[in-house]
Amino acid sequence: MKKLFLLDAYALIYRAYYALIASPRINSRGENTSAAFGFVNTLEDVLTHHRPDAIAVAFDPAGPTFRHEAYPDYKAQREATPEDIRSAVPVIKDIIRAYGIPLLEVAGFEADDIIGTMAKRAEAAGWDVYMLTPDKDYAQLVSTHIHMCRPAKGGQPMEVLGPDEVCAKYGISDTAQVIDLLALMGDKADNIPGCPGVGEKTAVKLLSTFGTIEAMLERTGELKGAMRTKIETNAENIRFSKFLTTIRTDVPLDATPDDLVRTAPDNDALRTIYEHLEFRSFIKRLSPEAQKPAKAATPPAEPSLFDVLTDDGTDESANEAPTAPETTFVVADNMDAVREVCELFLTFRHLAFSVVADGNEPMTARWVGLGLAADDGRAWYVPIPADSTAATAVSAEVGRVLAGDAMKVSHDVKFALTLLHRHGIHMAGPWFDTMLAHYVVQPELSHSIEYLAQIYLHRHLPTPDDVCGGKGRMRRAMADVPAAEMGTVGAGRADSALRIEQPLRQAMAESGVGRVYDEIEMPLVPVLARMEQHGVRLDTAALQQTGEAFARREATLEAEIYALAGHAFTITSPRQVGAVLFDELHLSDKVKKTKTGQYSTGEEVLESLRDKHPIVGKILDHRALRKLRGTYIDALPKLIHSETGHIHTSFNQAVTATGRLSSSNPNLQNIPVRGDDGREIRKAFVPEEGEVFFSADYSQIELRIMAHLSGDEHLISDFREGRDIHAATAARIFHKDLADVTRDERRKAKTANFGIIYGISAFGLAERMDVSRTEAKELIDSYFATYPGVKAYIEKAVADTRQRGYIETAFGRRRYLPDITSRNAVVRGYAERNAVNAPIQGTAADIIKVAMVRIDRRLRQEGLGAAMLLQVHDELNFSVSAEERPRLEALVIEEMEHAWQAAVPLLADCGTGANWLEAH
Repeated sequence: MKKLFLLDAYALIYRAYYALIASPRINSRGENTSAAFGFVNTLEDVLTHHRPDAIAVAFDPAGPTFRHEAYPDYKAQREATPEDIRSAVPVIKDIIRAYGIPLLEVAGFEADDIIGTMAKRAEAAGWDVYMLTPDKDYAQLVSTHIHMCRPAKGGQPMEVLGPDEVCAKYGISDTAQVIDLLALMGDKADNIPGCPGVGEKTAVKLLSTFGTIEAMLERTGELKGAMRTKIETNAENIRFSKFLTTIRTDVPLDATPDDLVRTAPDNDALRTIYEHLEFRSFIKRLSPEAQKPAKAATPPAEPSLFDVLTDDGTDESANEAPTAPETTFVVADNMDAVREVCELFLTFRHLAFSVVADGNEPMTARWVGLGLAADDGRAWYVPIPADSTAATAVSAEVGRVLAGDAMKVSHDVKFALTLLHRHGIHMAGPWFDTMLAHYVVQPELSHSIEYLAQIYLHRHLPTPDDVCGGKGRMRRAMADVPAAEMGTVGAGRADSALRIEQPLRQAMAESGVGRVYDEIEMPLVPVLARMEQHGVRLDTAALQQTGEAFARREATLEAEIYALAGHAFTITSPRQVGAVLFDELHLSDKVKKTKTGQYSTGEEVLESLRDKHPIVGKILDHRALRKLRGTYIDALPKLIHSETGHIHTSFNQAVTATGRLSSSNPNLQNIPVRGDDGREIRKAFVPEEGEVFFSADYSQIELRIMAHLSGDEHLISDFREGRDIHAATAARIFHKDLADVTRDERRKAKTANFGIIYGISAFGLAERMDVSRTEAKELIDSYFATYPGVKAYIEKAVADTRQRGYIETAFGRRRYLPDITSRNAVVRGYAERNAVNAPIQGTAADIIKVAMVRIDRRLRQEGLGAAMLLQVHDELNFSVSAEERPRLEALVIEEMEHAWQAAVPLLADCGTGANWLEAH
């Protein structure tokens, strides 16, 4: 059957725009081109990988539709379309026309209805139809020959849903029930009322009993209690919601599927548009003729930005975007072949490799195979035998290649270093890590090799999940997957990394982030690998004692909570907590409800009610204890490695937008440090046997960075002269001598120091300080009058970011903030605060990374036995012998305090103890 693809324009445009919202594409004219770039990527994916026989793009019309006429509140609460999207739509329409693709738009009907009508029309004419949209409403149209497709994401292939997938996804028996499901649930985004208190699970249960809304409304007598009341009370709303959620299939369309066959693309028009948008990668995909500069032509009178002169001499083959060829590889499945491949690679000065492992944690994952790729396009896959003797022999051979001094390109080098270390392979540099290179170029996007292959090579890479297939018991173990299949993962990743290297080097050079990659991120890779391999000891007995103490306090809190409520209830149930606080104790009549109709009882809500009744604080304390028990007390002992006896957290370089490290399995960054309970967890982390725990952290590093960046003379002088910065601030803003500053005044000044410089409002400061808004505003005014350099820095940071679209740290790390030009004041305000905060946080992250690299180098150069164990925010932790501790302390302080030359001195505080708690 012939294939027809129908694209939901606005759904895809919004998706493309918001996918890049954190790191937008901005051309040299300051125009946000994210929506157009993402849309073209999706279009290219459809045309290249799915080759439709016909294709069309449906747009919502300007003005109201029949739903608005029937229901004026339809979508009434939606925010206005972002200005960047509004300006992109005409350009995207020009692109679609230049591709030779028909546009569909009918006054009074949404794109859903246009696509629904054409889909049914095409199905009747014998076509297979694919509706490309992330909008769940389209599921109601799915049939044997009408499919719903979710766009490719993060390097993953397009998801195609047929009737079975839709029914399984929603727990229904027929796709027609999607309409009833949506009508019962309602839709806040579209302002469709539905039936209050009926969520997806309840709706599915009702439909499994009655089949349709109509049958349910006729048989409400079979319902019981509150549910019957809800349904009968909202019967009209339910019927009306079904009218609103039903996609029309009778739109007066003057077209047939045959009319949607694509015509030849206008490459000259595409080139002109792409040049303006600065889409260099898309220009390269055009035919060679179309890549040449257009001949000068007399422009038409009053041309628009995207008016172009067309040329009949189009090239039909130009619609096929050039892609990297699929990787062809040879499986080295015996020792003779392995030796031959390794001898060949020992002659190369530049190569790529990829380890394939069964698991995401390098200290526990099983090594399955190794992909190798050469510059000439050849690739190999070396499976690692299950037999330990044979595996050792293979490891020894590939280890010779990886220990050589050739440039080795790979994706996530740190993972490979640790996994290979477990197999006796010590991989030598230099390396090029495609994951880290992309991270410094576009910090807030996906950095998976599959995503990068899709973006840079227009290639779909299979993942281990793809080749293993299925879920649960149906999933094949990696050991059972033939090497020829697993090789598509290993060899494909290696070959793709090799091809992506140069585009990423170019991108780093163009954006000026090469220094961050070369001097910070790559030198840090082996440092973190050594820390992960060493791990940290855990005192399970101390942890158990803490857990028992927590359990006793939980029991006491439960009894106190029940007494205050007047009866027992399930404290862990948000629904029951809401009923006690709001229906019984009436603590507030303005509390929000969730979409399922129950009271919102999140931490923010309860904190706002803490002073209303003593039960609230006890519930919060009970929650905090349970969270600590579940996250750390119960979980940490299970993470002790069976061979090393240590916990091996993974330090993640390519996660946070600011440049800070994160950690996982376990996440040690989130252990609370302010409360006594959270601090108790640290007691369980201990040094090596016979050694001491040594901890060093930066003192007020973010304020010191602010002093440097702002150049404020008062802030700089206070730090240079070693004053208590918060007391000094209090003395200045309250116009008192330093010796006369009270504890309360210092507390307020501390709050101001860490709040005002990050854009806290008078309202926020008043809430945090528990003072009036007037007093908070006076404090802010006094602060800025005292520190004019800080105010000037904040204003300049916001203005520069608004002009450029991004901020930079002192080391050149970038973060993109497209929302800084948003018309939405809340969204814009958040971006403005980040414009001030991100350079400070990011610089702090860069400083400690530099310090870690230098400390690690000194430890090895000077032959010290101390081990760097953990990095948490601005803190470094070590295990060291008592004899070496003085040398380590001097070394660490020297490197931390000289990691960056600032206008004020950096200061590191140190401590030693029998465990992490005592040392810090």
